[in-house]
Amino acid sequence: MPRFERKQNIFRNKDALGESYQPERIEERDEEIEAYMDALQPIIDGWEPNNIFLYGNTGVGKTAVTEYLLDVLQEDVTEYDDVDLSVLSVNCKTLNSSYQVAIELVNTLRPDGAEISTTGYPQQTVFKKLYSELEALGGTVVIVLDEIDSIGDRDELLYELPRARSNGYLEATKVGLIGISNDFKFREQLDPRVQDTLCERELQFPPYEADELTNILESRAEVAIAEDACETGVLNLCAALAARDSGSARQALDLLRLAGEVAENNDDEIIREDHVDQARSKLEQERVEEGMRELTTHGRLALLAVVSKAAKESTPCRTRELYQEYETLCESSGTDSLAQRSVHNHLSDLRMLGILSAKENRSGSRGNYYSYELDVPFSSAVDAMADVLYLDDEIETIRDIARMNGVA
Repeated sequence: MPRFERKQNIFRNKDALGESYQPERIEERDEEIEAYMDALQPIIDGWEPNNIFLYGNTGVGKTAVTEYLLDVLQEDVTEYDDVDLSVLSVNCKTLNSSYQVAIELVNTLRPDGAEISTTGYPQQTVFKKLYSELEALGGTVVIVLDEIDSIGDRDELLYELPRARSNGYLEATKVGLIGISNDFKFREQLDPRVQDTLCERELQFPPYEADELTNILESRAEVAIAEDACETGVLNLCAALAARDSGSARQALDLLRLAGEVAENNDDEIIREDHVDQARSKLEQERVEEGMRELTTHGRLALLAVVSKAAKESTPCRTRELYQEYETLCESSGTDSLAQRSVHNHLSDLRMLGILSAKENRSGSRGNYYSYELDVPFSSAVDAMADVLYLDDEIETIRDIARMNGVA
């Protein structure tokens, strides 16, 4: 008897719920697609492309719409002999400077075995190599920089590329940039010269509403889920949970996929709402654990201080109150504590990761301050902490206090 047996009672095509799946039609983004097509129109007309920047939270369709429209555009330009379009895509998640992005582009354009080293060149030398490769390619080149905010303030490439033709570095090649960012304030952080040079078209992708997410799930479920394998209300529940949290289609799809896996592993014939609840708990814990992987020991202790306060029903609470709890935990773990200002920075990082939420309190002459609380379920946070911190006694005490106070 084989150890692995194929299960097909829930899913017809589970890949249709995955991030790499490209549907034939993008749902609930008609207005954004229309504006995006207007911004891309100069390419089909044979002119220099616009620089386009897309802003929106994770999972709201920025990358999916970009890939969809560029595929359509590449197909449509074949009707015109005077347009030769190339698309280069780079995810900047692991690239934190213009230098690294430029090297990635050079190596994307070069054949295997002819790549350049990722270190050892002056930046302008790398830019010249990039211009040389782009000029050899010719035609119209659209460069997509996903998660462009990762390059931070080292944004020289965003100044150089739009000026490459006017500066004489490119003659046969027209270059346009498409930047995709989760940071709505990214443009404000750019050098003023870069802002002026880009002259970009800016497109905003708002979070999805619950009814929009339901429509997206229904279209994907037709492909992904076996007939009659999904209880009435499951899609609405996945959509409502994702809309309430982030407005992310990715989150809604992940909930449905994971709920199906829970049902499948239980040998159930149908996805029920309780499977969605289990999937939500698992995703929330994974979210905390993923965020914690980016934290230092002190970042984790700062989070544990918030968890401890939450167990005592003492959140939201101010930084100075959390700092006292943090110092106690440092003493228990034999760790030298940081200054309060440093702990405040760790709390801000946890807020950026979506693990904490913060409310700004305005107190007039006494100045403003933030109050922090968990932005994930208590049980998800404490379970994740137990997996990464060797403070079993302290964590068990926190659990006991939470049970006494009825904290879920």
